[in-house]
Amino acid sequence: MYQVDTTIDEACAGSGDFICDWIYDTTGNETLAEAADWFIERPLTVLVIIAVALIINRIARKAIDRAEMRMIHDRERRLEERQAEEVDDGRFEDQEFRAQQKAAQLASAAEQAKQRARTVGSVLRSFASTVIFTFAILMVLGEFDVNLGPLIAGAGIAGIALGFGAQSIVGDFLSGFFMLVEDQFSVGDVVDVGEASGAVEAITLRTTRIRDVNGTLWYVPNGEIHRVANKSQQWARAVLDIEVAYDTDIATASRVIKEVAVSVWRDNLPDATIIEEPEIWGVERFGESAIAIRLVAKVEPGEQWKTSRVIRQRLVEAFAREGIEIPFPQRVIWTRQEQAPEPE
Repeated sequence: MYQVDTTIDEACAGSGDFICDWIYDTTGNETLAEAADWFIERPLTVLVIIAVALIINRIARKAIDRAEMRMIHDRERRLEERQAEEVDDGRFEDQEFRAQQKAAQLASAAEQAKQRARTVGSVLRSFASTVIFTFAILMVLGEFDVNLGPLIAGAGIAGIALGFGAQSIVGDFLSGFFMLVEDQFSVGDVVDVGEASGAVEAITLRTTRIRDVNGTLWYVPNGEIHRVANKSQQWARAVLDIEVAYDTDIATASRVIKEVAVSVWRDNLPDATIIEEPEIWGVERFGESAIAIRLVAKVEPGEQWKTSRVIRQRLVEAFAREGIEIPFPQRVIWTRQEQAPEPE
């Protein structure tokens, strides 16, 4: 009956390594075969694992670098198109300083886009390297007969415990990563994220810092930002409901309001730039003491508040000049005196 030679399995630890088997078959020396397995075969295998891990890591980093550069180029192209629109529309012919200011703002936005792309690329490179070399280390430990079962089980339990204990932090980092990838808002944008609204001062992977109109600085964890209203992207709209008295001629009031808004549009003020002809949308509502006429004006992003204030200021002067009454709450009070009963 065929006998299985267990000596070679003991010498080469049952690994079936080529060098160990070859030396044992050639010399028949168990000690020499074991030494070849530990000092030649396994170190060579470890070197191959490390070399393959380095190659895969380099390929992954190159792919991430290309994706990062493509992201930067796409955002630069969009900003260049926007800058071309700003120059070609002819609104800055007599305002060289204003044109330079807009160009500086676009250059700042381009630099911020590059920083966000680099941040995303850095996170992806770190994540890819961690995953690749973790697998490489596990394979190296397996080559030296380390029982990976308890190690993987312990790591799994620790990962679950860490996930439950730090799930909010992990959620903050994931949300911050996707916000950077999707370019939802930038530093300087005016946003509304729920309880906090104002100008964005800084964006990190874990938190977003927002300065509100009162000067309060809000630190908002990214995981708690469930929706974002960005008031500073591409363009904005100033919406004004101007109230006039009930006895005012609506056509006359609408004409005056339109003339005032058009004057602001033509003046092209530095911080109140209307980019399209303002529109009167008509009567918006009937109030207790006034009729509201809605005016809308498409403006540069972030300038809707200053534009609204300028229009209101000019409307006060125009209404006074045209004799249009700015209403205020009025009440009509009826008094009744009851006669005293006649004596019997």
